[in-house]
Amino acid sequence: MNKIKFASIITAVALATSIGAVAAKPDEKEPKQHFRLPENAVEIEPNVFALGTARDTDGSLVEGYAFVHPKYENGKYGKGSGPKGGGTTCYAFLASGAKWKSVEPYLFNPANTDSFDEATATLQLAAGITEWEKNVSPDIISAGTVTSDPLSAESVTPDGLNEVFFAQLDDTSTIAVTITWGVFGGPPQNRKLVEWDMVFNDPDYAWGDVVATGNTALMDFQNIATHELGHAIGMGHPSDSCVEETMYRFGSNGEIKKRDLNTGDIAGIKKLYQ
Repeated sequence: MNKIKFASIITAVALATSIGAVAAKPDEKEPKQHFRLPENAVEIEPNVFALGTARDTDGSLVEGYAFVHPKYENGKYGKGSGPKGGGTTCYAFLASGAKWKSVEPYLFNPANTDSFDEATATLQLAAGITEWEKNVSPDIISAGTVTSDPLSAESVTPDGLNEVFFAQLDDTSTIAVTITWGVFGGPPQNRKLVEWDMVFNDPDYAWGDVVATGNTALMDFQNIATHELGHAIGMGHPSDSCVEETMYRFGSNGEIKKRDLNTGDIAGIKKLYQ
C-alpha cells in the first residue's frame, strides 16, 4: 500500500484512495526550526527522557517519553530499555501492551539543508514503516502526507498530529529524537499509544542515501528512520549487547544495517502486536 501522498497540505483534504490526508497546522502555530527537550525532562534510562503527564486531545491523561538517538562513540555504553521495561535480551517495549489501537496518518516535511532529495526521503520513510508492518497484521500506521508547512514535535502536551521533520537540535551528537505519548501504566490491556513526533538533526548531520550513493560519510536516512519508527510504534532499546538490532540505541555515519529488522526486532514487534 502506498504510504505517502505527494502534496502540500493547505486545508483538510478528503481522498477516495488508500492514500491518507490530514488537516494543516493552525496558522498561529509558530514553526520550530530548532528543537530542544523541555527543562523538566528527566533522563530515566540512557537516552530515554520522561516528559511528564498531559491531557490528550480527548481529555485523557497520557505520559510522554523522548528517545534520543546518539552517535556511536567507542566505550560509551549503558543498559537499554523503554520507560517501563518489559524487554528481553534483544527487544524491549515502551511498556507491555502499550501499542497502537487505531491506525493514524502522519505528516512529513522533507525539507532539509543537505540537498537530500525530498522524494527519496519520503519513499524511505514509507519503506521504514513497511519494514515493521510486514511482520504484523493489520497495518500499524496509516498513510502519510507530505507538506511544506512548518511542523513541531510536541514535548509538553500532544496535539493529535504525528509529525516528522528536520530541525536543528541542541545536542550536536544527537542524530534524531522521537517523542511518543500514550498510556503506559495500569492494566496492560488498557495501555495504548496516542501520538508520535520525530525530528532528524539537520544541519549537524549530512543526510542521504548511502546505498544509492556509496557515500559512507552520509547519515543514511532510511537506516535511522527505521529505528525511530520502532519507538513510534512501541519499541524501546534492547540491551547494548544487541548491536545487530535495528533498535540498538547508537547510530553512525554510513550505517545501513538498521534498514532491515533483525531477529530480536521481529520477535518483539510480533509479540507486542499479537
